[in-house]
Amino acid sequence: MWIPYAVTTIAMVIVATAGIFATDIGPWYRELTKPSWQPPDWLFGPAWTSIYICIIFSVGMVWNRAAEEAQTTIIILLLINFVLNILWSFLFFKLRRPDLALLEVVFLWLSIVSLIVYFKDIHVLSSWLLVPYLVWVSFASFLTLTIVRLNAPFGKA
Repeated sequence: MWIPYAVTTIAMVIVATAGIFATDIGPWYRELTKPSWQPPDWLFGPAWTSIYICIIFSVGMVWNRAAEEAQTTIIILLLINFVLNILWSFLFFKLRRPDLALLEVVFLWLSIVSLIVYFKDIHVLSSWLLVPYLVWVSFASFLTLTIVRLNAPFGKA
């Protein structure tokens, strides 16, 4: 059935739009000291687009194979993950608090692991499609940690 793919696509467009709205690559961000190994800014869009496509296919496939009682859990896990995904950008860019984003990303990472583990019992390929998301967030976590270390303290007047 195609409906779960369409609904997930709409959800991912909302998440992406919120993330774009929260992301301000302006003077504050440009002035941060960043590691030499940070990817170029242009790479983040295609990386997230690829990840969101994997999520769409993952959710569509797992939804079509899940029992009705499992579908409620899937929705809850996805909503938590989507909120955490958006929250990271809001904390890092809008509030200019990479230190808080670093704490928050632990919960985002755990929410991805929860999805992978839960999906595995329903449809193994669906869980594997979320691995790029986990790898990217792991990399972004280390990047955030490095930025915090290079630029701290944050949130002080």
